[in-house]
Amino acid sequence: MTELRQFFRLLYKNRITLILVPLLTLVCCFFLVRELPDQYKSHGSIATGLVDKTEQVLPDGEGEQESEINRKFDNLIQMMTLKKVLDQVSYQLILHDLKAPIDGTLRKASASLKDMSQTEKKNAIAIFTRKLKLREELFLQQKSEKVLHDLLEDMQYDHVSLQEKITIYRLRSSDYINIDYEAEKPELTAFVINTLGNEFISFYSSRLSDNNLKAINFLGAFLTQKRDALNGKMNELRNYKIQNRVLNLNEQARSLYGQIADFETKREAAEKDVLAYAAAVKNIDNKFNPADRRYLESSLSGINQSIVTSKQQLKALNDAYIRSNFEPKYKASMDSIQNKLTLKIHEATDSYIYSPLVVKENLVAQKLNMEIALELSTNSISSILKELRRLNTKFDGLVPNEAKIQEYETGIDIASKEYIEALQRFNNATLESSFPAQLKFIEKAMPGSVQPSKKMVLLILSGIISLSFCLFVFFILFYLDKSIRYPIQLANETEIPVLGYLNYVNEGLNLSQLQDENASEKSMRRFRNLIRSVRYEVDIEHSDPKIISITSLVEGDGKTLVALSLAWAFSKVNKTVLVIDGNFNHPQITRLNDGNVYLEDFFGKLNSAGPSAGNGQISFLGNKGLDISLAEIASQNVISEKFHYLKSQYDIILIETGSLVSMNKAKEWISFADIVLGAFEAGRSIHTEDKSKLVYLKNLHTKMAGWVLTGAKDISEQTGKTVKQADL
Repeated sequence: MTELRQFFRLLYKNRITLILVPLLTLVCCFFLVRELPDQYKSHGSIATGLVDKTEQVLPDGEGEQESEINRKFDNLIQMMTLKKVLDQVSYQLILHDLKAPIDGTLRKASASLKDMSQTEKKNAIAIFTRKLKLREELFLQQKSEKVLHDLLEDMQYDHVSLQEKITIYRLRSSDYINIDYEAEKPELTAFVINTLGNEFISFYSSRLSDNNLKAINFLGAFLTQKRDALNGKMNELRNYKIQNRVLNLNEQARSLYGQIADFETKREAAEKDVLAYAAAVKNIDNKFNPADRRYLESSLSGINQSIVTSKQQLKALNDAYIRSNFEPKYKASMDSIQNKLTLKIHEATDSYIYSPLVVKENLVAQKLNMEIALELSTNSISSILKELRRLNTKFDGLVPNEAKIQEYETGIDIASKEYIEALQRFNNATLESSFPAQLKFIEKAMPGSVQPSKKMVLLILSGIISLSFCLFVFFILFYLDKSIRYPIQLANETEIPVLGYLNYVNEGLNLSQLQDENASEKSMRRFRNLIRSVRYEVDIEHSDPKIISITSLVEGDGKTLVALSLAWAFSKVNKTVLVIDGNFNHPQITRLNDGNVYLEDFFGKLNSAGPSAGNGQISFLGNKGLDISLAEIASQNVISEKFHYLKSQYDIILIETGSLVSMNKAKEWISFADIVLGAFEAGRSIHTEDKSKLVYLKNLHTKMAGWVLTGAKDISEQTGKTVKQADL
């Protein structure tokens, strides 16, 4: 709060500046804005088709996210502000003014336009027309085109000037892009908006058409490449099938596998039959004795020879039947041979081939039939195994073909998918190029309406800005100002109490002015009250008699003023006062009050007479202004005796010492003092070199009574209060 009050005091002190600066700003601004022309504003709208797809034959972007739509609108708006687009508007504006008479231009003709000759205008029209047609920019490296660019800038038709006045935006979530333009003529506003809209639609359509054409050409070439790749894969597969005599590998493999399965089944059945017939024949043989078998064999030798021949024929037919994959034509021949063989067996049965003693006709017939079946089964197994080996060999030959054909078919499948995807992209690009999303100028701009005057707003803003600037400057000055102007600042910075302050009266204040109580100046009356307050604070620190030493951090802080003022204040309470000028470097008191007694003589000679009290009860003891210190004048014991004598003669002894810049000289006087006062001039800062001096004063503890702030100019009257750091 204290700093805030100080800041407000600073503002109050500079109140004239705070009033005059905004006032002058308002006056200057008034003369500047009163000649400003009226402003007109026009409005136009372009439908994009990004949200409203009712006019599109093939609407795209179904289900698009709002963020994607916003991104597209941002791209369109940024595209409208491109220099390439705005240059087209600039060219048409300047072409209109070049072709129109001077009084018919859209904007007040500049000096450069007025000074152009007809030849120069024709050349400019030709260049601008060519640039407009080719959508080119002006090349500033060429002098002729640099002149034309300067002409655009003079007329404020360049892209920078246009961009400052054009406002392009999308209203909420609508499908429209709005264009606003503000200028000093209504016809100009409409011309700029309509031209910008038309040029942008043309530019965007041309760009979209070029992109679609590039996409179609690229996708067409890509589609041809994929089609050729697919045809190549198919030709490779065809040639491989022709070279390896493969018609339908899957059907062939399926047929071979079926045949192998059938022959495996027949082989297992034949093996079972062989085992069964062999066991049956053996059992029948066991039922005949050796004599019967010899009789049987001798009787049936002829018949057996016929049977063996039939068996061989039947075996040959059986082999052919198996190798032909069981062709029906062999089955008829086999049945014929089988019937013949059956007749021979019956013939052998009908003959008396057995011993009449033993009738075993049925067994013999069964044996003969089983032997024939056994031979047929045995022969079938070998034929079936041979055919199985042939089929397996043929089946094994299909495996490499299957792997190679599968490789070809996989490549064809991949190439086919790539071709279909390329075809789909090509078709989509073709459809999109046939039915593109068209921008449409849905609302043409009309000559603009006059806008409310901004002159008053500019005046108010100028006053507010100037006042704010002044406040900001004063705040910066206040923030950077480290000077001490108030007692509480001094107490906080030094951590030493402040006994009071003395207001600024005038330069060269002396004792006679203080003693002149008839003076009616308000500042002098206030000064006397303040010094009385300081006297009171000092008086209660120590009982009389007492020695008061007055010092400062640097020279010129008002030690002499404090010493003389306190001498006057103590004399007013009927106390005898001795003022000793202990500042050998700057003996101001000695110069103000010339005397016949000097402290060098008084302290240096044992029998020298001391100063005597005058009529005003204030005595002075000056010095000769030599480069000397108190210890060099006399020993400490002598000085103590002298001070003891002086204390017997005076109630108050005030010593103005040198500043603490000459630390040793000031310390010598302070060592004999009962109380130490520090004088500090208002408006001065505490520097780094003052830190050690403050440490010395604080180490004096209670001997250091406090500060007296001198030369204060902007402090309200405060008396009778000692300010300490804790008072914050």
